[in-house]
Amino acid sequence: MKIVFFGTPQFAVPTLEKLLNNSQFEVLAVVTQPDKRRERGNKLSPSPVKAIATAHNLPVWQPERVKKDTETLTKLQQSGADVFVVVAYGQILSSKILNMPKLGCINVHGSILPKYRGAAPIQWCLYNGERETGIATMLMDVGMDTGAILQIATTPIGLLDNAQDLAERLAAIGGDLLVDTVLKLESEEIQPIPQNNLEATYAPLIQKEDYGLDWSKSAIQLHNQIRGFYPNCTATFRDNLLKITASAPLGSVSDRDLPSELQELLHKLPDLSNASNKPGVVVSIIKGIGAIVQTGEGLLLLREIQLAGKRPQSGWDFVNGTRLTVGEVFGAGS
Repeated sequence: MKIVFFGTPQFAVPTLEKLLNNSQFEVLAVVTQPDKRRERGNKLSPSPVKAIATAHNLPVWQPERVKKDTETLTKLQQSGADVFVVVAYGQILSSKILNMPKLGCINVHGSILPKYRGAAPIQWCLYNGERETGIATMLMDVGMDTGAILQIATTPIGLLDNAQDLAERLAAIGGDLLVDTVLKLESEEIQPIPQNNLEATYAPLIQKEDYGLDWSKSAIQLHNQIRGFYPNCTATFRDNLLKITASAPLGSVSDRDLPSELQELLHKLPDLSNASNKPGVVVSIIKGIGAIVQTGEGLLLLREIQLAGKRPQSGWDFVNGTRLTVGEVFGAGS
């Protein structure tokens, strides 16, 4: 089968590699976003997908706006592809493009559609505390992730999984599911199933204000925000902005999902939750682990923290480096 692959970030790489390593497919070309300037050195850097395509000597097309780029549209039309595969490409495809290949355009989406349509399904499913997610392969239409479902694969979400962990796992699942989907669609073993729009939820682009931590929220809400928007959630400490990059909620229904070493810690701790402690106050410091902070409901263990301009460090290293004491206060982020 002849395929043109559309994709940009690391999330798309496993699917491209699965296609390249399968003798039943011929990847004709790769369409990816234009090279971006990175912070260090301000040099142009290729997308992860372009790096793989270049290593395999594939033609790479990088239009600024694929819907308007006459040259790319001509190449796509003349490619003779049986199917276009789209994984986190980053641009909307026009109906003209969607109708070019014989089997249509197949998208690999990081959620169990119709839940979490949009740009950031992995992040928002964690933020909302979902215990299961998955990958959906979809026959694309002109809507935002509204096309008919082809196949779905699911995976459980662990309490300490963050967006990076989950993205890596889903990317691997997506590669396998896409290969199976394309082969079964060609042989007519599966039929597209329309989505139920009444069950749809949305996962919009994450905004800067989504990163700020508000300690009046519950421990589980803060934990889900920290892992969902990893590694960018912010708080203040001694009037300086820092990032909380890993946490664990304590004293809640989620305790049973904690690793065994943290469960053992809980059994040894006295009851630290006290109504007189204001949200953000450090109520305990656990040797070798880190600080425990009062929230609006429950306690939050700070497992990893990143000071401005520094690498992330363990919660315990942060305690030692700052000489943190019980009673100090973490403020809201921004």
